[in-house]
Amino acid sequence: VYFLVAIGHGMFKPVVISTVAKSTTEKTGSMGFGIFYMMVNVGGFLGPIVAGVVRGWDWQYVFYASAGWLVLMGVIALLVYKEPPRDAEAESRRSLGEVFRGMIGVVGNGRFFVLIAGLLLLLVMGSKWLAPGQYLPAAGAWLVLNFLWDAAVRGRRRADAPWLLQPMQVGEGRYLVFLVLMAFFWTSFNQIFMTLPEYIRDYADTSDLIRSFTPAAGWITGLAQQLGLNTSEWSRAVLEHGQVKPEHLINLNALGIIVGQVAIAYMVRKLQPLTTIILGSFITVISFLLYLVGQGGWVIVIAVLVFSIGEMLACPRSKEYAGRIAPPEKVGMYMGYFYWCVALG
Repeated sequence: VYFLVAIGHGMFKPVVISTVAKSTTEKTGSMGFGIFYMMVNVGGFLGPIVAGVVRGWDWQYVFYASAGWLVLMGVIALLVYKEPPRDAEAESRRSLGEVFRGMIGVVGNGRFFVLIAGLLLLLVMGSKWLAPGQYLPAAGAWLVLNFLWDAAVRGRRRADAPWLLQPMQVGEGRYLVFLVLMAFFWTSFNQIFMTLPEYIRDYADTSDLIRSFTPAAGWITGLAQQLGLNTSEWSRAVLEHGQVKPEHLINLNALGIIVGQVAIAYMVRKLQPLTTIILGSFITVISFLLYLVGQGGWVIVIAVLVFSIGEMLACPRSKEYAGRIAPPEKVGMYMGYFYWCVALG
């Protein structure tokens, strides 16, 4: 099931980003990708809320709701989606083999593609199912094996040799370096959803948030009671063991992006994408340092929102940068490879 989701995502997401890249210019790209990223986070904000409601009925309804949203998206796309301009005649002349060779050529020759693909497979899939003591040595062994093989074949290099007997060659080196650097950003990004919830659950004290919002909560529940509603169980939706549930604090990340993405995209529209990416990455570093200030609820709120600012700067412009440096006929390939850094992070 997970592989089916991955295949669907791999077919859908690069096409969406490629559409934005081909439908915008260097002048409008910042706003275009900003609006795209804001809409992604509308779903990221509403999705957990809807899932939280329907799983109270039955867990199966979560999957029905997810499938329903995708069907609705497909119907809307069929009705209103407009294909961006493309060279249909040139594309029709390319065979499937040429497409695959072009896909491999972005990374390098066949040998280098096998090295990178195998390394990603070991690191990404290994981290899911194996202990670090198992998949990290396996990845190291894969690297050593490939470099030893490369040293052996370089001594008897022939132009007509099969691809397996050719030395490794790097393809679009600038783009590959960019993906490696962005993997570090996505590593920190994933901590917001993987380790931060556990940190909030185990170490944070959100009583300051509860005290701050108690008057407003009392007013809302009082109004609901006047309307005849039973509010005795409402606190369970927000609190757990006397503390604010981690998912509500994490969801502030998506809310901050919904509120601020378009404004930030407008403010940085004249900056170069790479400059904006570096600035955003620096702000995300500051957001993690804020957790050293204390373990209170307001500290966490501020840190999450500061991270959102860095994310609003770095994420949309990183996709824009990838689309801008790609040759026009390879925009879709470049956007597909962009998610390698997401997977590695």
